[in-house]
Amino acid sequence: MGDLEIRAAVADDLPAIVAMLADDPLGAQRESPDDLTPYRSALQRLSSDPNQHLVVAVREGRVVGTLQLTIVPGLSRRGAVRSIIEAVRIHADERGSGLGTQLIEWAIDESRRQDCQLVQLTSDNTRTDAHRFYERLGFTASHVGFKLAL
Repeated sequence: MGDLEIRAAVADDLPAIVAMLADDPLGAQRESPDDLTPYRSALQRLSSDPNQHLVVAVREGRVVGTLQLTIVPGLSRRGAVRSIIEAVRIHADERGSGLGTQLIEWAIDESRRQDCQLVQLTSDNTRTDAHRFYERLGFTASHVGFKLAL
């Protein structure tokens, strides 16, 4: 990975993470970079759960990418453990640099270390570039996802 470090996120990373989450049309509608209070609470919950891995990619001391990897034990598929990749974001200055591939490869490798038999993710229907990216990495659009806001 050269000068790139992928490590667990810490509280000091929150401004950069939230800025990346908000840096697109969808995120701009649902994120609040001006109030980090709910994000601090979320980071505490994530950090205390061994099945949650919120990571950042750091280059030259600057957070340039992030994702969350969740390990999910289950009964289906003969008791298979699966992982879910969420909230993949790359800083605008780093898009197209291969960083996204490195982050996803990290998540896949970590999933293998955690004995997962399946890696899954969802991507908003409007993110067609992301869909091509995931397909290029070997993911297949095999399911239709549903959400219910509470």
